[in-house]
Amino acid sequence: MTPWLFSGLGLLILLLAGDALVRGAVNLSLRLGVPALIVSLTIVAFGTSAPELLIAISAVEEDAPGIALGNVVGSNTANILLVLGLPALLATLHTSECDSRKNYVFMLMASVLFIALAFCGEFNLISGAILLAGLGLVLMNAFREAKAHRKACGEACADDDELDGLEEADPNMPYWKVSVYLILGLIGLPMGAHLLVENATVIARMYGVSETVIGLTLIAVGTSLPELATTVMAALRRQADVALGNVIGSNMFNLLAIIGIATLFGEIPVDPEFLHFDLWVMLGASLLLIPFVFFKQDITRIWGLILTALYAVYIIVLLA
Repeated sequence: MTPWLFSGLGLLILLLAGDALVRGAVNLSLRLGVPALIVSLTIVAFGTSAPELLIAISAVEEDAPGIALGNVVGSNTANILLVLGLPALLATLHTSECDSRKNYVFMLMASVLFIALAFCGEFNLISGAILLAGLGLVLMNAFREAKAHRKACGEACADDDELDGLEEADPNMPYWKVSVYLILGLIGLPMGAHLLVENATVIARMYGVSETVIGLTLIAVGTSLPELATTVMAALRRQADVALGNVIGSNMFNLLAIIGIATLFGEIPVDPEFLHFDLWVMLGASLLLIPFVFFKQDITRIWGLILTALYAVYIIVLLA
């Protein structure tokens, strides 16, 4: 039971440290005068993906690359099928009110690019540079849209609306408190990542399960818990129209940034099973969003049941 307990402890530390880092980074940026909308598009996105990033780096350094790749691919699949499916069982997600078409197309392009690079057999510095270049283009587009929004909306509108969208935002937070959040996040993330990767690898060997499967299941679901909790609360508050955009943004960041940065610490070989099954499941799950993005369909309880059931089938197939 010890590896399971330490894996759970590592996951808990990761989640708490990631939250602390987001709070600290957001409030430091606001104290320094960086617009809140820019913060939400960059620092918050990076902060909420910090657990996945630290796991990927730890996995590469500890010679468990299957966990790194499995975490990214598994998280993206879980984000669509589980993070959107489970909350929809509680209340309809009003995705018809969310205009995510451009970002959705970007996500599909990132998915196709990721799959194409995977067929090269490994992710190395060259493929990592290509992924990071794609991330740069996405961020440049986000900055342009943020700038246009501020110009069209005006300073007062921008400041009020942007701060309302950031629960972590407190422009008057004292610097000592900001520093505590940052320190806790920066210390906790690598500690939690090391604990989780090390013990998840032990679990894989104990039960004869591959590191790739552990990454696709245990770690992927664990690192998707913050997004799941956020979406569940949004559904209960009848504000879940933003959930679709958040999932799309998270998936883009996972594909382009996590593996792109991880390649700076070592090469990541691609398990042939990824090429035959898991990458196509990820792409198929992404294509399921077409009715909600382009045809303004809400994710009703029926759709929630379908998405959740598909994820359950996927996990059963993996573990069979």
